Amino acid sequence: MSDTPFGFGLPPEEPENGDEGRKKGNQGGQGGPNPFGFGGFGLPGGAGGQGGADNPFAAMFGSMNPADLGAAFQQLGQMLSYEGGPVNWDMAKDIARRTVSQGTPDGVKDTSVGIAEKSAVGEAMRLADHWLDDVTSLPSGATTAVAWSRAEWVEATLPVWKELVDPVAERVGAAMGSVLPEEMQAMAGPLLGMMRSMGGAMFGQQIGQAVGVLAGEVVGSTDIGLPLGPAGKAALLPLNIEGLGKDLSVPSEEVRLYLALREAAHARLFAHVPWLRSHLFGAVEGYARGIKVDTSKLEDVVGQIDPTNPEQLQEALQGGMFQPQDTPEQKAALARLETALALVEGWVDAVVHAAAKPRLTSADAMRETMRRRRASGGPAEQTFATLIGLELRPRRLRDASRLWASLTDARGVDGRDGLWAHPDMLPTASDLDDPDGFVHREHLDFSEIDKMLGEAAEQREQGEQGDGEGEGKK
Repeated sequence: MSDTPFGFGLPPEEPENGDEGRKKGNQGGQGGPNPFGFGGFGLPGGAGGQGGADNPFAAMFGSMNPADLGAAFQQLGQMLSYEGGPVNWDMAKDIARRTVSQGTPDGVKDTSVGIAEKSAVGEAMRLADHWLDDVTSLPSGATTAVAWSRAEWVEATLPVWKELVDPVAERVGAAMGSVLPEEMQAMAGPLLGMMRSMGGAMFGQQIGQAVGVLAGEVVGSTDIGLPLGPAGKAALLPLNIEGLGKDLSVPSEEVRLYLALREAAHARLFAHVPWLRSHLFGAVEGYARGIKVDTSKLEDVVGQIDPTNPEQLQEALQGGMFQPQDTPEQKAALARLETALALVEGWVDAVVHAAAKPRLTSADAMRETMRRRRASGGPAEQTFATLIGLELRPRRLRDASRLWASLTDARGVDGRDGLWAHPDMLPTASDLDDPDGFVHREHLDFSEIDKMLGEAAEQREQGEQGDGEGEGKK
């Protein structure tokens, strides 16, 4: 599990070659040492800029011509006037779009999706759904197949990011405001309002940057194991698929088809397991409820900060003054989320391999490519580590895939997929350690239990009606 959700954490190490090293380490605005991304907000000298990373106000206002300075003041005014939730999502969207427009580190810029690419994606998704019909009892979950640019991926997925991140940001923001004594809170109403606006901007800046970077890596709407896109839409990003396949000795058509199989398999699972989405998102909310910030450290730092000294505030931020503390509640929620995501990814891995192996010569190579991508810190790990402090363990994904494959051999496709009928029927983390024990263990049939409960309720109603009729005769 990452110790730095939302980028809170330890101060950066001092570069060996002084200012020059600092400049090199902060180019591009991606993954720099600044935990909140201060000095950014799309302004000159900020994210993607060349200077002022150590002093947010110098970054905003230094070395500007009058036009730039006016624009900076205007954007600062918009930031301070924000009165929404814990995250300034307008800012997050703007920064994500700007990050996308800068292109990826390899110099590839975002482009609009052409007609030929849209047609190729649509055909790949249709064929993938047809192949999956043979290996899973879950019907198709996508009514539409779409091809997105990176910018379109940002637009389509931000509503789900909001649902994921807001609970965590809300808890951290509440902890930040609670460190002031009550009498000071009563006197500092306007200041607290400004702090909330600044906090929303800080979260918006970092989340926007994380989502913008992620848009340059993902190949579909379900790369992180969650349904980020609109319901019923299976989406692929042709530009990123091309980037993934360029270093592989695999025909581009097979790369696209294999990724279409993964996207379509995710779509089936989330469309026909109605409790799954709320289960995963509920684990994130459970993590948020468990956040407990070290308020004693916050009180010490807040009492010593001179609000007129931005450099001192920046040093406090970089010193980890908002480091959330691990709690049993958080650990339990993260374990529940990690196991659920491993089961989702393991099921997808198993059914996609079953569909691809007889038909694609590159099935084994593509499977290993996707596994290595996760093991080396792919989009899922990076994003969850940044936003909610979760790192997926690839070992769990492999264990889950083996378990689902064993279930297929022992119980058949229907028996395997039937476990998704109820969350209590799914394997647990301990079952991933002993897959054979789970495969051969007798499981309760919840459909039979529901039937028994229904019959009992019906008999009870009939008995009550009979009693009522007897009373009437009396």
